[in-house]
Amino acid sequence: MPATGVLAVQGDYDLHVQALIRAGESPESVVLVRTPDHLALVDRLIVPGGESTTVGLLLERYGLGEAIKARAAQGMPTWGTCMGMILMATEVDGHNQYTLGLLDITVKRNAFGTQVHSFEDKVAMPGLEKPVLGVFIRAPIVTRLGTGVTEFGAYRGATVGARKGHLLGTSFHPELTDDVRLHRFFLGL
Repeated sequence: MPATGVLAVQGDYDLHVQALIRAGESPESVVLVRTPDHLALVDRLIVPGGESTTVGLLLERYGLGEAIKARAAQGMPTWGTCMGMILMATEVDGHNQYTLGLLDITVKRNAFGTQVHSFEDKVAMPGLEKPVLGVFIRAPIVTRLGTGVTEFGAYRGATVGARKGHLLGTSFHPELTDDVRLHRFFLGL
């Protein structure tokens, strides 16, 4: 049975689990990924929001980062939301931090401001008939799209989603809404 993993070392992973179940995944097919052994059980992975420096250090220290890179290189669909998109990037503007380097993009952390500047607004997404509600919490933006990477969402002229084949990153938190269309889209990759 295909399984979907949610990286569960820190951050809002439980909300992604709930969104996946609302999107049609059975609870038995959702795996909390904390080790390379857990990763070996899944066919796709969500890297949720959280604190990128902390999660990056944990991924590096326990070998999970290398395991994710290897699986993504083999074609495993991988989706990073907010911090997850930062970790998937090849470059973080103004910061020298660990990344998985899966998506050839440059991201700018906290591009819309600090925690007190958090907001919600509609975001048009390619392939979706109606915009999604984007929940932006210390959200990054994409400042550079590399070769083969396409914009997968824009907000007021800023790129807030990027995609290359089976790799997807979004600046916002779709798991904080009742709309599971992006989770369904990911499950279809």
